[in-house]
Amino acid sequence: MQKIKLLGDAQIPQLGLGTWYMGEVASEFEREVIAVRYAIERGIRLIDTAEMYANGGAEKVVGEAIKGGSVASREDLFIVSKVLPSNAHYDGVVRACDGSLSRLGSEYIDLYLLHWRGSAPFRETLDAFKELRASGKIRHFGVSNFDAADMDEWLQCDGGDDTASNQILYNLSRRGPEWDVIPNCTKRGVPVMAYSPLEQGRLEGDPALVQLAEKHGVTNLQIALAWVLAQDNVIAIPKSVNPTHIDQNLAALNITLDAEDRALLDAAFPPPNGPSYLEMI
Repeated sequence: MQKIKLLGDAQIPQLGLGTWYMGEVASEFEREVIAVRYAIERGIRLIDTAEMYANGGAEKVVGEAIKGGSVASREDLFIVSKVLPSNAHYDGVVRACDGSLSRLGSEYIDLYLLHWRGSAPFRETLDAFKELRASGKIRHFGVSNFDAADMDEWLQCDGGDDTASNQILYNLSRRGPEWDVIPNCTKRGVPVMAYSPLEQGRLEGDPALVQLAEKHGVTNLQIALAWVLAQDNVIAIPKSVNPTHIDQNLAALNITLDAEDRALLDAAFPPPNGPSYLEMI
């Protein structure tokens, strides 16, 4: 699997597993744990979660899935979690990180993100991130749902230039970030992590995707994911608890879209022709 370079010598896999909506229903817990373990068995090493997801329930799913290194050693995994804006003041960040570490059953988080901008001053959040990194509780830090203006302000703060990623909503139907957010991040050497790269499955059935799926002998959503994976400096984290879908997501790494394919998708999902608000779901 191709990897994307972070700051320094660190690298992050280009394809991971999202966990949004996991941990919400007790009866689904074991199924979700099995799905995360299956993804790791199949080669997924990047797992994205957050304290917000099911009020920590998704982190508990991940923690159970990686317990004891039954599938892969902790050092082989790259785990991302996020702090809520309501916890983004200095002391709140530290407490939130300790809570996430406890639920994950891990001594450290590979990448810790501010989930979206809130009222806490950036300098406080960054001071906490730097302290957590110095103590070994996190290895990298970054942001999520930051538009170009937010990124500029964040990066100008002390420590902001150590930002490792900006996680945003990005897929074929949400191409607004191509106008300013993605170029801004690329210029600063900050990889973009695309959440909901399949628009939570709503892209399935689009005529252009159907046409290309038939051409390549794959599914519609594999084409949509292959398009995201083909973008420079972009990481994709589709969520799935279905082993077949996990296998299909991995297989999308092997799909090559030619110029004709890309032109068809541009016609069906036009790139932005001006700035727009950064969308969130």
